[in-house]
Amino acid sequence: MLSLHTSPLEQPGTGDAGGMNVYIAQTAIRLAQRGTAVEVFTRATSSELPPTAELAPGVTVRHVPAGPYEGLEKNDLPAQLCAFSAGVLRTEASHAPGYYDVVHSHYWLSGQVGWLARDRWGVPLVHTAHTLAKVKNRALAAGDTPEPQVRVIGEQQVVAEADKLVVNTEVEAAELTGLYQARPDQVAVVPPGVDLERFTPDGRAAARAELGLAPDAVVLAFVGRIQPLKAPDVLLHAAAEMINRDPGLRARLVVLIVGGPSGTGLDRPTVLHELAARLGIAELVRFLPPRPGAALATVYRAADVVAVPSHSESFGLVALEAQACGTPVVAAAVGGLPVAVADGVSGLLVPDHRASSWADALGHLALAPTRWREFAAAAPAHAAAFSWDHTAERLLAVYGQAAAALRTTLEIAV
Repeated sequence: MLSLHTSPLEQPGTGDAGGMNVYIAQTAIRLAQRGTAVEVFTRATSSELPPTAELAPGVTVRHVPAGPYEGLEKNDLPAQLCAFSAGVLRTEASHAPGYYDVVHSHYWLSGQVGWLARDRWGVPLVHTAHTLAKVKNRALAAGDTPEPQVRVIGEQQVVAEADKLVVNTEVEAAELTGLYQARPDQVAVVPPGVDLERFTPDGRAAARAELGLAPDAVVLAFVGRIQPLKAPDVLLHAAAEMINRDPGLRARLVVLIVGGPSGTGLDRPTVLHELAARLGIAELVRFLPPRPGAALATVYRAADVVAVPSHSESFGLVALEAQACGTPVVAAAVGGLPVAVADGVSGLLVPDHRASSWADALGHLALAPTRWREFAAAAPAHAAAFSWDHTAERLLAVYGQAAAALRTTLEIAV
């Protein structure tokens, strides 16, 4: 697996680490459990990192020196593609020919390297974009910076070269075929999963006690990277609207913002603090740093509702994790979120990003105990339909299909 710009060892929720990191780590672990050894190549971001590290039995993470260790933003990384490719190719050259069977690249930068490795090694290239520039640029948040043209071109090249393209939903499949001219037979829909052993619905009272929340508090939570694309500001505006409608709610309402600045959010790391102050709800908002899985499950369990107001989202693993913990989700009706959330059953989908619409949806669940219990009871069952084990099994099948597609391509070329 190639993951140039972010490592599966990094903590999701800050920098460039997010759902993709979880996806790579979980699928690699499940593949290894099925007898497929996995090596994940990622760019070294510190001189103190070892050349290799074990993520889990059968899963090795290789740290490839490519450019300066610190100070590189994601938009600087195209200049390091040659250096990263050299590190990947040199590693393979130290083994007997045929050491690697499949290359699975994640994100367009890694896809560029995977394209080269595919041609050098004669193995199939499977690519997962995770996000697409053309899709993001169609749904930009106000004031956000569009994805650069170099990314659009790079993505188009990878789509043209990959043997198989793995997507999370049929919506994403249509985006690839419609916006990037991918062949329908080239695209495989493989839904991601959720760790059903870690994210469970037990312990709401204990979770609130651990976070210092009152048993009768109305708790709304956002979990993710702090950047305009993820739209945490929508939750703050909605919370202020809820207070305007019912001033008495101020005594009970708590808004949890869990995550760190990322992407264009790094330019204004205190923007949400400033917004909360302007809206007059600063004392109701608690900012918490990113946290690992067990501590994250505590946040999900403590919340009445988890909000996922993204402007663009290829799937939304946070929504699945929250539902697995028995917490209903209110999400934007974009990308893969209509698949991740069962509208009207385990959560609600909101068609826009207006404060009034979000206040309606959040209040519909968080302020109606009987209705909330119905949704909370249905949420784990919906999440249980998504499994990392199933994802791994489907990926293995796709790898076999990619190998067959490459053989056909080579036979035609001969």
